[in-house]
Amino acid sequence: MKLTLLAKDKLSGGKGCPSVYVADTGDLVVQGVELTGSEMSEVQNPLEGEAAVRIDPEIVIEAIERFRQSETA
Repeated sequence: MKLTLLAKDKLSGGKGCPSVYVADTGDLVVQGVELTGSEMSEVQNPLEGEAAVRIDPEIVIEAIERFRQSETA
């Protein structure tokens, strides 16, 4: 899978996360801080192998804007 970075937290100092990517399959991939066990218990019906991460909404909004721009280009 090839990933293209759409948006990254400007406060991360160029390293780490959170980030949003678009895969060559068209899927979005989100990198963020994984929820703890007690936080994960709030996620509805997670399947084995699934994880949930925390990410600032502004990064998601920026990623969606860039994703839409790339579709029209």
